[in-house]
Amino acid sequence: MIREFEGKTEQDAIKMAIEELHIEREDFDVEVIDNGKHGLFKRGNVKIRVHIDTDQEEESPVYEEPDTSEDSYEEEEEEETLEADEKFEEEVCAFLEGIVKHMGYDCTAKVTSRKGRKVNVEIESDSSSIIIGRKGKNLDALQVLANVYGGKSDNERKIIVDSEGYRIRHEEQVVRSAYKVAQQVRKTGRSRLLEPMNPYERRLVHTALNDVTGIETKSEGTGLYKQVRILSTKNYR
Repeated sequence: MIREFEGKTEQDAIKMAIEELHIEREDFDVEVIDNGKHGLFKRGNVKIRVHIDTDQEEESPVYEEPDTSEDSYEEEEEEETLEADEKFEEEVCAFLEGIVKHMGYDCTAKVTSRKGRKVNVEIESDSSSIIIGRKGKNLDALQVLANVYGGKSDNERKIIVDSEGYRIRHEEQVVRSAYKVAQQVRKTGRSRLLEPMNPYERRLVHTALNDVTGIETKSEGTGLYKQVRILSTKNYR
């Protein structure tokens, strides 16, 4: 479902959407369609487009064995956290700030934590919804660029780019949605196909539903963004 709202600021428009639709902020994505800037001295309301995912049941009368060669659902072993490399981190943060500036927005990038080989970078900006993008696609693109840039000097570290805690909220939403669909599959016995996801999101679903009785998950499709099918083991086997 898609709805449009407007307010004096982006946050006002988002607040209006939450109040009118009676949903939580993490349950929808925001696309700014008019930032209200119409000239040097002219400013109008900010207009946003709210995207809300609605579960659409998709039946599969004939099940074909999917290609799962690219997915791995085994729990990763805990890696020893690498020592901080301040020069590397400063260069990556400066690179991200430069990219966002070329997009036309101001931001501050800083390292918030390190775990194993992962370096978590938070981008702070008044235009965070644009930096995050529809379903986090802009954030994913920035992360890819940051890893390509950082990999030239240190290919052992993986950079995770986030803004306003989007990734944590999104992960929770992915798992919550998967559980909801799994319950529907157990009740109806019919398989359901989730929306296309990247490998990390698919791994979240496979891991979350691994111990759910009567449920099995398979990845379908080709390329980076595949779909996870949730099946009832009662009908599948």
